Amino acid sequence: MAENILEVRHLKKWFKIGNPAIKKVGVSYLHACDDVSFEIRKGEIFGIIGESGSGKSTIGKCVLNLQSSDSGEIIFDGQDIFGYSQKKMKPLRKDMQMVFQNPLASFNPKKRLGKTFAEYGKFLGMTDEQYQNRMKGLLKYIKLSDDVLSRLPKELSGGQLQRLAIARALMSEPKFVLADEPVSALDVSVQAQILNLMIDLKENLGQTMLFISHDLNVVRHLCDRVAVVYLGVIVEMGPIDEVYSNVMHPYTQALISAKPKEHPLQQKEQIILKGDIPTAIDVPEGCRFASRCSRYKHGLCDHRTPKLKDMGTLLPAIIQKVITLMKRIDIEVYMKRRIYHEKLQETFSRFVGVVSRCRYHRL
Repeated sequence: MAENILEVRHLKKWFKIGNPAIKKVGVSYLHACDDVSFEIRKGEIFGIIGESGSGKSTIGKCVLNLQSSDSGEIIFDGQDIFGYSQKKMKPLRKDMQMVFQNPLASFNPKKRLGKTFAEYGKFLGMTDEQYQNRMKGLLKYIKLSDDVLSRLPKELSGGQLQRLAIARALMSEPKFVLADEPVSALDVSVQAQILNLMIDLKENLGQTMLFISHDLNVVRHLCDRVAVVYLGVIVEMGPIDEVYSNVMHPYTQALISAKPKEHPLQQKEQIILKGDIPTAIDVPEGCRFASRCSRYKHGLCDHRTPKLKDMGTLLPAIIQKVITLMKRIDIEVYMKRRIYHEKLQETFSRFVGVVSRCRYHRL
């Protein structure tokens, strides 16, 4: 098994809301993430998925120490960086990079892109020759001509800018990249190009990534493992194909059932969640999903907080290899014919009938 590049243990982040000086307002706390634990292995793409406001982006920012955490451990490449100041984080920034959701907002709108990259090259300590060679290689890799460097960000398309944002993240040859909703602001056809590039980064360069998204299809076709987040906690985690094929948690079941049909002849039943939707400010006691859960048990779910539990056995290696091979098919074909892929996955699931020993969900 590959060595872990990142280990997150019992991460907690609450945001204080209100003003204690005003009695009528008082103070409350938004539970952005509570007791979040996961690890990311070298060379894999680990996905975090959930609804808007579930705490996905907060987890990512805490991992990079762009957002301070209240408690927990963040072990990067064998070093516990929890609580590091920005000064102590500076030497590690070249090894921990980020690709943002909005590519236009991630560049200085008043600077030519060439100047932006040149300044970053100097920040990394590159000589002019090293910078020129590095940029030449990166532009070739992302399939853009060097004339884009003479333009302003607003003169390029969203897809071109996001490719450049990925190139900027790769300039320092990082060990780890956080991609926070990197394709959500792009057209579907452009999404396919960016996702193909990310798959190529993993397969040819061995790049390790944390991929945050709300798009079920994107996560399924890109990631190796996934954690499903609900109201600041992880409710299910495991290899991506097994989480989709052998869903354990009712929230994950509802998420997958809400995915639009990919073929007019596809038959699927959508699970409609009922009950009150809790907020991260007024977190209920016990299970956070209890008010919407079809398996709710009075007197138990109201008071007991579920813990992640190991759920089973290992998927046979031959099936894992076949699934990995299937993922290497161009993702543009996936976007046109996902139904074919899903039918194959269902066939494998019925044949195997097991879940992974690395598979967890809350009970």
